Amino acid sequence: MSKSEIIIGCMSWGDWGKQFSTKEQSEMIQFCVENGNSTFDHADIYGHFTTEAAFGKGFKESGIHRKDIKLISKCGIQLVTESRNNKLKHYNYSKEYIVWSAEQSLKNLQTDYLDTFLLHRPSPLMHPNEIAEAITELKESGKIINFGVSNFMPSQINLITEKSPVEVNQIEFSLTQHTAMHNGSLDQMLQKDIQPMCWSPLGTVFKEQTEQTTRIKKVLTQLAEKYNVAEDVLLLAWILKHPANISPVIGTTNRDRLLNANKALSIELELQDWFLLLEASKGEEVA
Repeated sequence: MSKSEIIIGCMSWGDWGKQFSTKEQSEMIQFCVENGNSTFDHADIYGHFTTEAAFGKGFKESGIHRKDIKLISKCGIQLVTESRNNKLKHYNYSKEYIVWSAEQSLKNLQTDYLDTFLLHRPSPLMHPNEIAEAITELKESGKIINFGVSNFMPSQINLITEKSPVEVNQIEFSLTQHTAMHNGSLDQMLQKDIQPMCWSPLGTVFKEQTEQTTRIKKVLTQLAEKYNVAEDVLLLAWILKHPANISPVIGTTNRDRLLNANKALSIELELQDWFLLLEASKGEEVA
């Protein structure tokens, strides 16, 4: 099981967010790498299939060596957009499409290999043999190093891994969305040595005003003083304490918040504080 790290999510770098120029992309990549965040998370669909190419131009301009960063991308979701002849949103996991999509990501990111390549969401029509043929071809040609999935349940991973060993599963996980601790997902990853990554690691704590988030914020206020860190750092530290070694994918483009997030790697929440936060999330003591 790999050691946890803070992964930089790039979904909002392009047309779905900040619309960084090539210069801004380059400077942000340099900033991340200089501060120890060298893994960048992409998906082909981000920015309606445009964000990878924008990042690739910035990466080329940055002058950073390829060996000094890790690149993750995902495929499979088909959006209705000008660049695709799609009538509706759907999934495509044919061998031909998986290979083509990986090659497109390589071209857009201006690299010759992906460190990790994920199937973005499970499809009811996916077939493990066809997926295996695509992944075998991509690995044997050196175009991908690690293969994984995103948002897959344990039964779906079992279906795929019989033919193609799954090395990563990127899931939604946070203090306000922790079903992965109860539906077997994290248990399976810990048992099978599958690397967990999680998106939306701060959950809804700062997005919604609910009874749940009110309870959590009350506890966070107390613990922030105790550990002398910001509240969002504690939310990441809560995730990092899980024995599966989860790597949070953070979507912030705010440099101060990014530096703050890295502090979570050096915080060891006390056992009872971890359960205090879980209790606040659930609104009741653990069973």
